[in-house]
Amino acid sequence: MMHENVSMLAALAAAGEDQIIFDLAGIEARYENLVRELPGVSVRFAMKACPVDEVISCLAGKGAGVDAAGPNEITQAISSGVPLERIHYGNTIKSDRDIIDAYRLGIRDFATDSLEDVAAIAACAPGARVYCRLATDGQGALWGLTNKFGCSAADAVLVLEKAREAGLQPAGLSVHVGSQQMTSEGWQSAFERLVDVLTVLRGRGISLDYVNLGGGLPALGYLDKRGEPLDPPMDKIFAVIREGMQQCREVPGHHLDFILEPGRHLVADHGAIRAHVSRLSRRQNLNGEHQYWLYLSCGKFNGLYEMDELQYRLVFPSHRHGPYVSARVAGPTCDSDDAYSREHGLVRVPEALASGDPVWVLSSGAYAMSYMTQGFNGFSPLPYTCIGGLEGTRR
Repeated sequence: MMHENVSMLAALAAAGEDQIIFDLAGIEARYENLVRELPGVSVRFAMKACPVDEVISCLAGKGAGVDAAGPNEITQAISSGVPLERIHYGNTIKSDRDIIDAYRLGIRDFATDSLEDVAAIAACAPGARVYCRLATDGQGALWGLTNKFGCSAADAVLVLEKAREAGLQPAGLSVHVGSQQMTSEGWQSAFERLVDVLTVLRGRGISLDYVNLGGGLPALGYLDKRGEPLDPPMDKIFAVIREGMQQCREVPGHHLDFILEPGRHLVADHGAIRAHVSRLSRRQNLNGEHQYWLYLSCGKFNGLYEMDELQYRLVFPSHRHGPYVSARVAGPTCDSDDAYSREHGLVRVPEALASGDPVWVLSSGAYAMSYMTQGFNGFSPLPYTCIGGLEGTRR
């Protein structure tokens, strides 16, 4: 069970209107723990998980950089105080115009996974450094991130050879074990792929500077679809990563540094939403059974996009005790997907809940801002507040 964040709970209690709250001190503490567990690793925050200026700035102040997916994220990172040398273009999918714009902004490190992309980088960003993303199977992760990204080991060798021929610098390899990776085995498999490719590249006369281990480190405060705690074995995961890094270093012919791109691991548990009850209702289904529905003021389209794959921890501060009923939790929109899992999504909630009662949605700091629509179905995006540092609210 996670320790209670007293500062966050106090901020939620003081909030009179719906909003998302980020605890910058908590995010900084999670970053500090990460670099203690993985000494020598350079962190590049996957800003898509939380594209909030104050969050990016506080991490930059601790020494983190940014994994950016395009010119807009690069521009935001620069304006938030991230040094250029700590920003890389981590998206393997990019147009010629995107590459040109990023290069003009000063970016010199680009992810790739195809010969076509290498040719485009060579034409639009001459002399740039490239790193090739290896495909992984994503097993053990809530979101596997397979198919769309990454190439085979054989293709990776061809891609880096082509980069060298085209006047680019073949600088590294990368992997991504899948978002919210819950096993150490997913990391072990990725390191086995990396060691194999590093060995082949040595034989081709290509010496790399770094390995980018991507994202995948999990948040700690989620519940699964059944409402059971997702309890990742963090000690074992960190141990496997340390061992894998050493295995990579032992491959001769390379002088490797390591990069990590955490997103939700840094921010999910240090963001929370203050929402309210729209309605607790009881209706008869077509099969004749009665079911309770708890409709919240926020849902899949304004803060809780990932509610189809997990459950968020809910606190009802004005109703600390029962009696309780089992309800399916849903957002306020006229969209049937705006709800917890149909199969396992029942949650015990106080029977006395009334419209307007506050609800605290814990561990909701990842992807809440980035996936929020600009007003689907007329429901406004949530404003945000930062505590524990420079405070600001966006309306």
